[in-house]
Amino acid sequence: MTSTTSGASHVPRVPRVPRVPRDRAIELDLADPLRAWRDEFVIPDPEVVYLDGNSLGRTPRRTITRLQEVLEREWADDLIRSWSHWLDLPQRVGDRLAPLIGAGAGEVVVHDSTTVNLYQLVHGAAALRPDRPVLAVDPHDFPSDRYVVDGIARATDRTVRHGFDRLDDVAVVVRSVVDYRTAEVVDVAAETARAHAAGAMVVWDLSHAAGVLAIDLGAGGAQLAVGCTYKFLNGGPGSPAFSYVARDLQGMIGQPIWGWFSQRDQFAMGPVYDPRDDIGRMLIGTPSILALTGAECGISLSAEAGIHAIAAKASALTGYAIELCDALGLSVCTPREPARRGGHVSVVHPRARELTAALIERGVIPDFREPDVVRLGMSPLTTRFVDVHDGIATLADLVADLAG
Repeated sequence: MTSTTSGASHVPRVPRVPRVPRDRAIELDLADPLRAWRDEFVIPDPEVVYLDGNSLGRTPRRTITRLQEVLEREWADDLIRSWSHWLDLPQRVGDRLAPLIGAGAGEVVVHDSTTVNLYQLVHGAAALRPDRPVLAVDPHDFPSDRYVVDGIARATDRTVRHGFDRLDDVAVVVRSVVDYRTAEVVDVAAETARAHAAGAMVVWDLSHAAGVLAIDLGAGGAQLAVGCTYKFLNGGPGSPAFSYVARDLQGMIGQPIWGWFSQRDQFAMGPVYDPRDDIGRMLIGTPSILALTGAECGISLSAEAGIHAIAAKASALTGYAIELCDALGLSVCTPREPARRGGHVSVVHPRARELTAALIERGVIPDFREPDVVRLGMSPLTTRFVDVHDGIATLADLVADLAG
């Protein structure tokens, strides 16, 4: 018996009664131009089928090496002298990330959490539309996004509209590029243009898109966006999020949380807050250098592999997963058109929670989303086609067992 990452024992991952030949998955892996990138990650148990990289990416080997270097040399040895190159790390990591989302140099900064960053951008964007009384958000969007909008609406005496049909009185639209439940992708360019034509600002959440889709914020006319780095960007648990602000907006958007890292003359220690007019305007307090280091390592892997190659494999993995689900009688709520889906496939079943627990016991790690979704995340740099085959075949076996 081998053990899962949680310490529970599991049966061999190859399904008890394979109903779809594994040969095609093996062939697809052999032809995969990204297959060597899996070796860049720590995979202590190759028997575990990990289909939850859309929640937490695997650990890059270089992250362990680099963190050890920062701990032992830059912190333990160089001590405070290391701030000479730590000080601008949020911007340097942001510049490394920028091409992955279609942003330019100096338009992305990595700092704080997605929730904090979203709060800053929504609050700042709303202040640019003072006469508009409404904030708009999808009623089914990720909880933090909805909670942030609700909180800002209360604090600024605005109302919340759940939906985007009417925008003529909306100050700020908050939308996720990829639906965290179904993986459906929004047309960023079209929806940004529609909102701007109505006079509304838009803040995009790229948390389930960054590092898996070839997003082009600049070409799509997007001005504001946030996203996390611990999913497809493999930055590590709780790694810092990013803020994107288009260059022409940086000097105008307000910063609702005043901290010394966004002060124009930071070390003057002056009595009056005077915010920077570049992307550093979004910074707040002293950043976590260890967390930024982890984020930088994960982002660098995606940058080196190439976002277009990554997106192509994501499309192939999810397409293969849907094909398998169809063949095995599993119901999928993820869009079938490649351009309309992100990096995960959602299987719908009334006993999804029970199925998720049973999969984990068998060494297949997906996640569950209320009320009835088994979510299968496919991280292109680490997920193989045989993982997709074995995970879905195991799920089909469990569903057949339930049917009895």
